[in-house]
Amino acid sequence: MAKTKPQDRARKAKKDAKNVAADGAKKPKASPEALLVQAATLLQTSQPDEALVAARRALNLLQPTSEPTVAALPALNLLGEINVELGDPDSAREAFLAAIALDTEGAHDGAEKFLWLAQLNEEGGAESVRWFEKGVEVLKREISELEGTIVKKVEIADALDEKKQKIANALCGIAEVYMTDLSWETDAEARCEAAVTEALLVAPESPEPLQTLASIRISQLRLDDAKAALTRSMALWTDSEPDDPTIPDYSTRISLSRLLMEAEMEDEAIEVLERLIGENDESIEAWYLGGWCLHLIAEKQKASNDMERITPLLRASRDWLENCLKLYAAFEYEDERLKAHADELLKAITGVVGPSTGDEEDEDWEDADEVDDAEMDGT
Repeated sequence: MAKTKPQDRARKAKKDAKNVAADGAKKPKASPEALLVQAATLLQTSQPDEALVAARRALNLLQPTSEPTVAALPALNLLGEINVELGDPDSAREAFLAAIALDTEGAHDGAEKFLWLAQLNEEGGAESVRWFEKGVEVLKREISELEGTIVKKVEIADALDEKKQKIANALCGIAEVYMTDLSWETDAEARCEAAVTEALLVAPESPEPLQTLASIRISQLRLDDAKAALTRSMALWTDSEPDDPTIPDYSTRISLSRLLMEAEMEDEAIEVLERLIGENDESIEAWYLGGWCLHLIAEKQKASNDMERITPLLRASRDWLENCLKLYAAFEYEDERLKAHADELLKAITGVVGPSTGDEEDEDWEDADEVDDAEMDGT
């Protein structure tokens, strides 16, 4: 191949520079808005590490200096949510507090940052209640503004329902704080009742307030009232299609299964847990609760001394607990109390039915299901 003459090289370099410039014109740098959309999409598709990179780039563009600016609010709030997903509560709190410093009344970007801080607050107790109440205040203002617009109610119905649901959830959060961190307060019970009553009025078709009401009734040893509330709560969504937005989120249904077990509604609890495992078979807590629940059902059968009914339940319980402990080890889970209880239950069960061989697994599942169906039919 002939060597390129100097003047040819110069012309080629000039042409290449033009091409690079043209390519640069065709591919402009991503805007902050585009980066935020990208980050939100990555977060929704369970890619929080990549989402964090995009959100930080957006923040650097929106706030290029150390001087705080309201324009940075969307990036700060998204960074907070991403760090929650990454299991970094300190960075999440830092982002939400920075957002609040720029928008102390939620006038620019709403209530989310206050509601997140209520859940992330290290001090808990009264401080959490304060953030929940601030979030409720902002949401109520937004609802009032929406209802006062000239837009047809039909067009804003979804937005109103969403905000009412958030208010109800925040009020349930307040009730839970008074059942736990602030249970020693003289007016704790009254504050619980007031919060859950308002939640039921705000969102009467929402399962969460009824679930919180059941938790309060269990703490008051009013099991019949708790069972009634749980039954009403489940009736709102159990027949819904899997993608129905009215179905409570995964963690809420995990809590529901615990409440059902506390209320001695084990058959309903195992239904919920089987559905949860169907959605995510790597949930350590769901496998643990299912194993425990099946063990409780077997314990109730002991009075009959009918081992044909008891043995399949115990073997199914053993299988759930073994799955729980395998996942516990694989994911290096850190709930030591859960592991200790699962080990204790598994030891007791294998002492009765022996260790798993794998041969009887399908038969046990069928037998246990038949027992459950018979119990629900009252036979």
